[in-house]
Amino acid sequence: MTKITTQKKITIGRFIDPLSDFGFKRLFGTEPNKDLLIGFLNEIFHGKKVIADLIYNKNEQQGPRMGSRKAIFDLTCTGKDGEQFIIEVQRIRQKFFKDRAIYYASRLLHDQAPRDRDWDYSLKEVYFIGLMDFTLDDSDRDKYIHHVHLTYSNSNKVFYEKLEFIFIEIPKFVKAETELNTGMDKWLYVLKNMSSLNKIPVILNSRLFIKLFNIASVSNLKKEEFMKYEKDLMAAWDEYAIKKTLLEEGREEGREKGREEGREEGREEGREEGKATVVKNLITKMGMTDAQVADIAEVSISFVKKVRQKVKK
Repeated sequence: MTKITTQKKITIGRFIDPLSDFGFKRLFGTEPNKDLLIGFLNEIFHGKKVIADLIYNKNEQQGPRMGSRKAIFDLTCTGKDGEQFIIEVQRIRQKFFKDRAIYYASRLLHDQAPRDRDWDYSLKEVYFIGLMDFTLDDSDRDKYIHHVHLTYSNSNKVFYEKLEFIFIEIPKFVKAETELNTGMDKWLYVLKNMSSLNKIPVILNSRLFIKLFNIASVSNLKKEEFMKYEKDLMAAWDEYAIKKTLLEEGREEGREKGREEGREEGREEGREEGKATVVKNLITKMGMTDAQVADIAEVSISFVKKVRQKVKK
């Protein structure tokens, strides 16, 4: 059995990691820093849409019925015309990230329906923006920003303008400081590299970015804020280490099972057995919920429930 090692000395530089949960919410999720979020969003839309003001919304959305599952967003806000934005940061590859994006967006669409009067089904725009520290399996290799709409399959003409998904694959952005030409280039460079920088790059010497780096300075964190940030980084590393170790362990058991059987059915059975081993380890060793296990092991919640039932016997 492979030993799961989750302890690692976390290196903290001069500036916080803007893609960490603590960092992203500190930089973009508070009223005093609203101009930073507006500036970033306006670069994403690149003139197609101009955002003048935003109102921050609750990050937790209750389901339509009592007892139904809540949706917890990283950040959600509303523009002056009622349009809504969901901004999600995902550091570790998630098998059902597209499904999650559609689910979150549909929740905001659903919640627009008034409960106490007739309604003509007119909806405000909803935009899902996913900042991903991994790449999509089916995306264009030379593009790192993807605008996704509902379209007509025979013409690719946009069918519905009020729903858009924007996926940004940060690992694909590889421009150096000297190659930053656009506002979006600068934002992506900051998101990817800020935590490893020792000073503000000359090309980012503007009011907005100077404010961003000032807020991101580790020296400006209060003691409790620093401890929270450090804990956040450690938790992110632990999740990555657990997932990597258990998945490798499950794959190896699956391969061994397949070799023993020596046929396709055996290999398939071995893969399923490997997944079950990963799920069992997460349940018994880590005490995770069904949703957490499904996310890390990249299986369905129903699969987790089946394994949990077997563990209880």
